[in-house]
Amino acid sequence: MTHIRNSATTLAVCLLTATLLHAAEPSDLEKVLARPVLDADQPLIDVQLYCVGRIPKMPEVSSPDQWTMEADRLRETVLRDIVYRGRAAQWRDAPARVEWLDTIEGGPGYHIKNSATKSSPDSGPPPSSTNPTNSEGKVPVILNVNGHSPEGKAYQPKQLRCINQAKRGMLALNVEWLGMGQLRTDGFQHYRMNQLDLCGTSGLAPFYLAMKRGLDILLDLEHADPERLAVTGLSGGGWQTITVSSLDTRVKLSVPVAGYSSFVTRTEHLKDLGDSEQTPCDLATILDYTHLTAMMAPRPTLLIYNQDDNCCFEAKYALQALVDAAAPIFQLLGKRDNLRTHVNYDPGTHNYEQDNRQALYRMLRDHFFSGAPQFNAEEIPPEDEIKTPEQLFVELPEKNEDFNTLALALAKDLPHEANLPADPQARRQRLADLVRFKTYTTTAAQVDRQTCGDLTVRSWKLTCGPWTLPCVEIVPKQADKTAVLCGDAGYERLAAEAQRLAAENNRVLMVDLTGIGKAAPGKAMLFSLLTSAVGDRPLGIVAYQLAAVARWAAETNQGKPVGLVAVGPRMSFTALIAASQETKAVGSLQLTGASPASKKSSKPTRA
Repeated sequence: MTHIRNSATTLAVCLLTATLLHAAEPSDLEKVLARPVLDADQPLIDVQLYCVGRIPKMPEVSSPDQWTMEADRLRETVLRDIVYRGRAAQWRDAPARVEWLDTIEGGPGYHIKNSATKSSPDSGPPPSSTNPTNSEGKVPVILNVNGHSPEGKAYQPKQLRCINQAKRGMLALNVEWLGMGQLRTDGFQHYRMNQLDLCGTSGLAPFYLAMKRGLDILLDLEHADPERLAVTGLSGGGWQTITVSSLDTRVKLSVPVAGYSSFVTRTEHLKDLGDSEQTPCDLATILDYTHLTAMMAPRPTLLIYNQDDNCCFEAKYALQALVDAAAPIFQLLGKRDNLRTHVNYDPGTHNYEQDNRQALYRMLRDHFFSGAPQFNAEEIPPEDEIKTPEQLFVELPEKNEDFNTLALALAKDLPHEANLPADPQARRQRLADLVRFKTYTTTAAQVDRQTCGDLTVRSWKLTCGPWTLPCVEIVPKQADKTAVLCGDAGYERLAAEAQRLAAENNRVLMVDLTGIGKAAPGKAMLFSLLTSAVGDRPLGIVAYQLAAVARWAAETNQGKPVGLVAVGPRMSFTALIAASQETKAVGSLQLTGASPASKKSSKPTRA
């Protein structure tokens, strides 16, 4: 029978057990559970190998037409299936209404205009444009996007390049990034975009729409030259730069700075993973950042990286893989010289300082100003022209949507198909498809065996398909049934629970699933970000691991069904899914600390 127990009941049972059973004290068992079962780096290696084998490689093409067709296909697929998935398709073509506000005196030869944008969803970033005072005819325009700087559009190095662009006769748009500057709110924290993904709508969409509408605003300016439209930015701004530039062919020149590396590189250099938007759900089922770089061809592209970057994307490991992928495509299209690189050594850290900005100015000179000798590529020092955040402040709408409010609105209509199929097997299949459930066979290798009071304790290394899991088996003298035990904090914290189950004559198999306890691969977000990017679902992976362990447990229990015992909301939900898919090996389900939704799902019935 399936049942839910509260923590008070658990404590009472454990105290009673301690007086009735001549077994090891929890502290003794905890010492046994603390011992390593796997090599320390095994969980990380598992995730790396699993994901690398699924990341798309560059296609083999032999003609410009063949590549052009492939690049167009990739753009269409990414925009349709990744960026505008779900309700985001309705946001795609919603007009952005721009309201130009006050004009601020800039410096010699330019002025600044603040603006507010309204669109659907109403979460647009408030930009400011830095404009030459006397523009005549068509002039170059450039979108300056931002990284993880809390100052937002007031960030000094960003203002400096906008000022220099304007002084060279360009129209520069300084746009706020979601979660930074004036949009630095809890609802715009970048991991909250996952709430949109949870509701079946792309969490990437608000990021991309903000960039797209920045381009729209620039091209609507009176003197904008659509043939000279550029994008540049640092770090998260570098990610924005390559993303919008590769997917929107209106961009004619792109200069991402220390902003991205290939997915393969990220599996080796975990600091490159970034936030959720930079390793988005399912993107690596279609392409890698190597493809995005090549998709710039033949448009002028300058990749700027810092030699000893103290944040991420160090030039020494991030740059070459991108060049190796993109250079042959630029060569195929007869424009190899349009792909350039610049490595910064001074200061060489995470920056878009003067050396990198001057590399940008040279790129603009050569491609937007025909290499004109009168174009000065040296930075023009500002004359007390840097503005304060207060001077660049724009009044936001009273109701400005963010990731959280958008997700809450979407959730009101869920589920979209409320009438579930009457056939239980059809329901199971729908759930299996949703979490990308797979079936694997488990093999076991014993690591050690010892006694702990009246308990026999064995450690096992379990192999479930491509995954390696640690398992500790606890066997009382009178064991007549089997329980598989897992918890959110790892089995090392479940000594009392294991002892209670053993007192009830259970052979207890304690297991940590990938991402939990002794099966955690190091960086907290590595497992969830990378596996989601390559098209799997972390919830589905741990659920099918648990189901595979349950089958192995039943096989070693004379074929008798086993009980699943889960502690904590995460493992309780996992156990529910595993039990729904593994109906033969799982005979009962016990959930402690389950979420309210899981409790409603756990009616007293056979799993």
